[in-house]
Amino acid sequence: MPTAGSKPSVPMLAPNAILQTESQPLLIDLRSPAEFAQDHLPGAVSIPLFGDVERSVIGTLYKRESPQVAFDKGRDLAGARIRALLSEIGRTTNWNVEGDDFEADLLRWTANGMEALEGELQSHQLDSPPHKGVVFYCWRGGLRSRSVVAFVRSLGFESACCMEGGYKAYRRFVNAELAQLDFPPAFVLRGLTGVGKTLVLRELEQLRPEWIVDLEGLAGHRSSILGMVGLEPCSQKAFDSRLADLLRNRDYTHAQAAVVYEGESRKVGNVTVPPALWDSLCSGQNFRITASIERRVDVLLEDYLERESSRKELEQQLPFIERRLGAVKWKGELVGLLNDGRERELVKLLLEHYYDPLYRHSEKGQSYRWTIDASQPARAAKEIESCILSNVER
Repeated sequence: MPTAGSKPSVPMLAPNAILQTESQPLLIDLRSPAEFAQDHLPGAVSIPLFGDVERSVIGTLYKRESPQVAFDKGRDLAGARIRALLSEIGRTTNWNVEGDDFEADLLRWTANGMEALEGELQSHQLDSPPHKGVVFYCWRGGLRSRSVVAFVRSLGFESACCMEGGYKAYRRFVNAELAQLDFPPAFVLRGLTGVGKTLVLRELEQLRPEWIVDLEGLAGHRSSILGMVGLEPCSQKAFDSRLADLLRNRDYTHAQAAVVYEGESRKVGNVTVPPALWDSLCSGQNFRITASIERRVDVLLEDYLERESSRKELEQQLPFIERRLGAVKWKGELVGLLNDGRERELVKLLLEHYYDPLYRHSEKGQSYRWTIDASQPARAAKEIESCILSNVER
C-alpha cells in the first residue's frame, strides 16, 4: 500500500464520461452543505470538506488577503476535519481506512504551501469510470477535490477519481444539453385549476413513462401563487439538473415517440423552462381536461391540505390573493374562511373569483383537439394514450 507521504497521480474524468455511462459511479460532493443544497450531480452524496461558515471564511481571506493566506486557513481547518472526513468516506463507500495519524500526514503533505502542492499533484485522464469507481468533485475541480483524491489514494483507496472542472464543468454540460434538446411530437394537458391534470399525468406515466415531462414535479411547485404549499420548490440549477437527468437517456427516435406536458407558463414557480422545451410545449397539440366543480374542489383540498402543516403555509399566502382581488372588500375574508374550517367554501370562492378568470385570460387563443373528462384519472389516461398513439403512428 502507498504511504500517505507520497502523492499518487489523480485519475480525472470529464462530466460526460460520468453521466453518459451505464455503470454509474458513486459521486461524492466535497462542497459545502449550502452549495450541495442548491444543486448537485444526480445521486451525489454530500461529504463536505468545509462547512458553510468555514467556506465563507476561506473565501473572504482569498479575496481580501491572498490565496496563500486562504490556503493556510484551509489547511488548519482540513487538519481538524480530516479524521471525520475519512470516516464519512469510509462509511459511504465501505472502504476500511487504515492509519491513525492522518492530521500529521496532512500537515506533511501541505507543508510547502499551495504552489508546491499544486505542482506535486499530477493527474491523468480516464475515458470512463473504473469498476465500482468513486468520483469526488468540488466547485471547479481544483485543489480541494484533487488533494482529497490523492490523499485517499495514498491510503489505499484506489477506486477514487476526480471530476475534471468540478461542479462548474457539470453545470456547463447541463446547459449545453438543455440547449440542444430535440423533442418528438408534443401533447399538452390544459384545463382549469383543479381539474386534476397532474393526477391524469401520473396515471399516464404508469402507462408511458417515456412520454412524461412533469415540470411541476421537477420544480417542486404547482405553478401558481399557492403552488409551493406542501411542496419543496427547488433552485433553477436544481431544476435544470433534474430535467437534464430525466431526458439524458431517452430515445425519441422510435415510432411511438411522444412527449406530454401539463400546460404551463414559461415560469414554473421561480424557475424558468429552457427555450427548446418551451418551444416544444407551445407547439404541442392540446387536450382540454375537464371536471365538475365539486371534483375540482376535492382535488384542490387534497393538494393543499393533505398535511396539517400546509394550513399555516396557506394562511400566509392567502393575503396576497386578497390584495389582488381588492384589499378593501376581501381583507381577512379568505383567511377567515380557512380558520373557520370552511375550506370547501374557500376553494370555490378562489376558483370563481381568482383562478378561473386568470386561467381563461391566459388561455385565450388556444385551440383544443380533444376533450377528456378527468373525473376518473386512470380512464382519462387510457383515453389520452389512445389519442396520442393514433396520432403518432400515422
